[in-house]
Amino acid sequence: MFHLNNVLIQSSIARSTAAQIVLMLMSGTLVAETSTENPRPNIVFIMTDDQGYWDTGATGNADIDTVHIDRLAKQGTQLRRYYAAPVCAPTRAGIMTGRYYLRTGLYNTRLGGDSMGLGEITLPQLLQQAGYRTGLFGKWHLGKYPDYQPQNRGFDEFFGHYHGHLERYHFPDQVYHNGTPVEARGYVTNLFTDAAIDFIEATRQQGIQPFFCALMYNAPHSPFLLETSHYQQPEGDKLLSKYLARGLAMREARIYALIERVDDNLGRLLASIEQQGIERETIVVFTSDNGGVSKHFKAGLNGNKASVYEGGVRAPCFVRWPGKIHAGRAVDALTSHVDWLPTFCELAGVEPPGDRPIDGKSMVKLLTNSQTTRHHQYVYHTWDRYHPNPDSRWAISDGTWKLLAQVRTGAKATRSQWRLFNVDDDPGETSNLAKRYPDQVDRLRTEFVRWFDDVTEGQQYRPIAIPIDDQAIRIGPSWGEIEGANIESIFDGYDWDTIEGWSQPGERVRFRVEVKTPGRYQVKLGYGCKPTDAGGKLVIIAGEQKRVHTVQPTATADQFEMFNAGPIELDSDVTSIDLVVKECKGIELMRLNHLTLVPIASERVLQLP
Repeated sequence: MFHLNNVLIQSSIARSTAAQIVLMLMSGTLVAETSTENPRPNIVFIMTDDQGYWDTGATGNADIDTVHIDRLAKQGTQLRRYYAAPVCAPTRAGIMTGRYYLRTGLYNTRLGGDSMGLGEITLPQLLQQAGYRTGLFGKWHLGKYPDYQPQNRGFDEFFGHYHGHLERYHFPDQVYHNGTPVEARGYVTNLFTDAAIDFIEATRQQGIQPFFCALMYNAPHSPFLLETSHYQQPEGDKLLSKYLARGLAMREARIYALIERVDDNLGRLLASIEQQGIERETIVVFTSDNGGVSKHFKAGLNGNKASVYEGGVRAPCFVRWPGKIHAGRAVDALTSHVDWLPTFCELAGVEPPGDRPIDGKSMVKLLTNSQTTRHHQYVYHTWDRYHPNPDSRWAISDGTWKLLAQVRTGAKATRSQWRLFNVDDDPGETSNLAKRYPDQVDRLRTEFVRWFDDVTEGQQYRPIAIPIDDQAIRIGPSWGEIEGANIESIFDGYDWDTIEGWSQPGERVRFRVEVKTPGRYQVKLGYGCKPTDAGGKLVIIAGEQKRVHTVQPTATADQFEMFNAGPIELDSDVTSIDLVVKECKGIELMRLNHLTLVPIASERVLQLP
């Protein structure tokens, strides 16, 4: 945890009132109605998961019903050239830090690469220092292990999930409350909205002002599930039938129905804010974390999520603050997900960190109509799942010209595969002008490489060292680094990932660890092994210690049980735990689902993250 200089905090807060007055004078909007008791706004930040720029009525989609999103757009300002990263965790890291994700050590959405570095200073930490109460409800996706969890990164209250998606929308079973696994009843979109409303109401009741409420829906990310419970399934079917009747394919109908469920809940949240009488002192942002996954209507844009075409990186974005931000206005300046930290810091009267590059720029002037054209000179995009590189999927735009390459992950695009578009005239990116304007190609490519070298300087992109302390910890297989010709890491929904195929002596998986609390730990292995493969031997290595476990059978290979492998001593010099094949009796040793370490000194029941 970082600590800001007290003098800086006090001077920043003292300046906030004056800064707010100047801001409102510049905007020319209802300065006389500002409350002197609450000069800094409450902040409600709403973000959906995989909702495209085109997935709202306000952005021209006539087939989707988003009445509350559309109302928010009419009551506020639309950022029509607002850009996220091509995928979710990178965008979330940028929002939380004001920095492009590659600076934070995060590089993936799974396979151990979705943890934001502990050295990062986060937006909620800054807002806490400014006197805000902070809450996050929904998707985090920036780290699941102790120290990386939201309640340890600046949030006073957290209810949601750590992973990139949930497998169950109804009665969700992968959710946590302030680090503790919990059970929940109901539909997850409703649950997260309920928690956000309750947080706001409780904050108001306690007299704590102001607040920062981040409502991060997991919808409409796959699996595309509506109400599936015994009693509520007919409601989901009714909504799905409506979109099927409009001519949508089943997949598209499911996505639209998920978005309409979000829209219903946005209406509930806005109604609660209005009923509490805090509408005019609350700024509300609605956006999405990357480009869309739907394909029924795309507003003329090319590409979808995970691409660097406009459809992969442009997201819907509407901002409402009655009396401060003009209603019904649209802004075409280049804006980015990294802009929220400096924007909210300015509104809260706290300085962004001064000891590191901050890529975002405050949008306060842009939103309050004292600035209407230029904002960022360039926006940048890059995405390769396994290791960041400047050659496979990348893009740079100055608002008029956009240069990009889009090839498969791990491939290197040659110059002949680069594409240049004039996105002012050709927002659908249909006409490649690279051969006609080689000077523009050279200019933009040079700037992109300069930026990439800057944001990746000093970074090593690999799964984090997992902190081991005095709590039981369940280590997922995706955080392991594998060695061997047959061994493979299988992704199947985070909590169901496995290490499979290992059969030859010496094949291994290595988990990097940081032992913060030395001592004796009980080693438990969660795995499946079909009966004909059972009897193999696995060696567990930690420093100089070795322990051999004989693999036991389960009903079938994809049915996981937890088995005791015995105690092991972990001291502060241990930097990794290796699981190595000693002998395989069948086709594969086992399908490893998790490695769990339980402090032996503790006799109480420990809950596993």
